[in-house]
Amino acid sequence: MKLKLHWQVLIAMFCGAVVGVIFQLVYNAKPSGWLYTLIISLGTIFIRLLRMVIVPLIFTSIVSGVSSVGKGKNIGRLGLKTFFYYMITSIFAILIGLMLTNLIHPGYGANIPITNDFNPENLKTPGSPVQILIRMIPLNPIKAASTGDMLGIIFFSIFLGVVLTKVKPQTQDFLKKFFDSSFEVMMKITEFVIKLLPIGVFGLIVKAVSTAGFDLFKVVGKYMLTVCAGLSIHLLIILPLIFYLFTRINPIYHFKAMASTMITAFSTSSSNATLPLTMRSVEKNVGVSNKISSFVLPLGATVNMDGTALYECAGVIFISQVLGLHLGFAQQFIVVLTALLASIGCAGIPSAGLVVIFIVTQAVGFKDVDVGVIIGTMLAVDRPLDMFRTMVNVFSDSVGTTIIAKSEGETNLYPELKK
Repeated sequence: MKLKLHWQVLIAMFCGAVVGVIFQLVYNAKPSGWLYTLIISLGTIFIRLLRMVIVPLIFTSIVSGVSSVGKGKNIGRLGLKTFFYYMITSIFAILIGLMLTNLIHPGYGANIPITNDFNPENLKTPGSPVQILIRMIPLNPIKAASTGDMLGIIFFSIFLGVVLTKVKPQTQDFLKKFFDSSFEVMMKITEFVIKLLPIGVFGLIVKAVSTAGFDLFKVVGKYMLTVCAGLSIHLLIILPLIFYLFTRINPIYHFKAMASTMITAFSTSSSNATLPLTMRSVEKNVGVSNKISSFVLPLGATVNMDGTALYECAGVIFISQVLGLHLGFAQQFIVVLTALLASIGCAGIPSAGLVVIFIVTQAVGFKDVDVGVIIGTMLAVDRPLDMFRTMVNVFSDSVGTTIIAKSEGETNLYPELKK
């Protein structure tokens, strides 16, 4: 238990595969018995714990993050630039994930067990993008929360966060402290659930291997390579290109300035934990003023999740391919829109993307019982992907901060260039 989480997950994977093979051989791929039921229940319990934190985590995260923008001069030109950058880069990341998953088809031919009562006709198929936007507005926010209407929850959370900045100061301070404290508590709960990841992975891998064999690892490996390819394209091509177009500075200087921060982000898998080092690197190594960095970076740690958005989009398309479905334009539009909005509310803590992917699957119309085992199988390789996408998230935050500083007239960037 003293090992780092990713080592615990790898050990759990190995142990789960071994136990799964034993059950497969003993029961001829149709395992049963109280011991088997107990083991696979560990995976079921973990998935239920993840689902448990979805609504309160996303609600408090978005309200807290959006309401923090409305302090003094933060609303206005600087806020618009920041949100515009975060939206554009997140959309680019989502489209990369969408394109690669549709080109590579990592989920086709997968032999991952699903429920026998899966019915493609139950999927939500809105007639037009306009209907999707209308459906985002909940008639009853409480009912939306109880039924898992994530688009409605996200819309109401953003709306509440914005309005919170417009009320009288004493009311604003009280509610802001309440939502900030609630978000902090939900982060702690989520961190506790994530600590159970090795146990959950063990139970889920036992179930997957005992019923499907080792073929599923080939499929998950293909999925992992697809996501890594997308993250690499975004990190090494898209973000440097955007950086150069807006600053006319060689991106190599920025990679050098942010090297230690990127390593820290990769090792911690947490945008929030890396935030102090990110601010230090941006201010000391890049030369951005504290006025800019103190606004853009904390906001980015909450709402700018390029890597997570890419992962969610690719993950849902992968799941649809495993189920043997082809999502039409309207359904893929839901994936893009929900991945964008869900990434805004994805807390900057390790493996929060595991929680949020359920939001996107629910928005398309997949039932948790149908996708639980597939997502459980994806958990086996999630730790390295989580580390990679966190590094992408943090690097994107730093690129946006530098671009905005440049647009605000700051010229003393990269002291190395002055030598």
